[in-house]
Amino acid sequence: MPTATVDVTLHRVLKRRAEALPEHAHDQAQLTFVTSGMVQLRTERGVWLLPPQLAAWVPPGMPHRLEILTNAELLVVLWSPAALRAAKPDDFPEDDFVSPVSPLLRSLLEALAAADLVSERGRIMLGLVLHELRCVAQAPTYLPMPASEIGLRVAEIALGDHRNQLPLETLASRAATSVRTASRRFPEETGMTLKAWRQRARILWAVAELGRDKAISQVARETGFASTAAFSHAFRQVMSQTPSEFLASYQQHESML
Repeated sequence: MPTATVDVTLHRVLKRRAEALPEHAHDQAQLTFVTSGMVQLRTERGVWLLPPQLAAWVPPGMPHRLEILTNAELLVVLWSPAALRAAKPDDFPEDDFVSPVSPLLRSLLEALAAADLVSERGRIMLGLVLHELRCVAQAPTYLPMPASEIGLRVAEIALGDHRNQLPLETLASRAATSVRTASRRFPEETGMTLKAWRQRARILWAVAELGRDKAISQVARETGFASTAAFSHAFRQVMSQTPSEFLASYQQHESML
């Protein structure tokens, strides 16, 4: 059941694997905190993979969709535009983002789930949540999407190539563009080279597969790496932790469901 004030509502949501919320938008700003499980959020700016202990912010009116990759528990807080204007700091980010959750923010969200949001204590905690979210450290599970039609065609084809087997020439040809154009578009539109973007997409696909209880060695093979060691090295470059470290943390939170 949601806890509510006139301007803010909080929901604790249990979702089953393979559920999905189709693209939609609403007047409220939305904060989604993944306490356990794994989901994927997509907006017009990019795709975020959300394992436990990440929080996703979607501003009012922004179209977004959510795919549930495993059984998951979420805390969802919705702010009306009026409540957001009244409470958010002047330097609060205007765009959508996903950020790691600090110990303070995690404690605030967990306390809010059992709090009376109408009370002075509840209002103060909600304000502190917004202040803590100012310190955005963009999560490594973010994959920015190109804005142009050409860039999007290249990106969608590359997303289906999780083994990273397609030569750049083939990728460009299938997207009806040139290697030069594709290579230029990605730094301009995503801030990443096409090579780096493809590697991140490959690793994020692997993260989702690890969340589905596959062995590290199996995921390494399915993502086309020559060895588990090579996979672990590439994984650490993107995620700042090894696959074993990620799995240990993920399984700890998954067991809470």
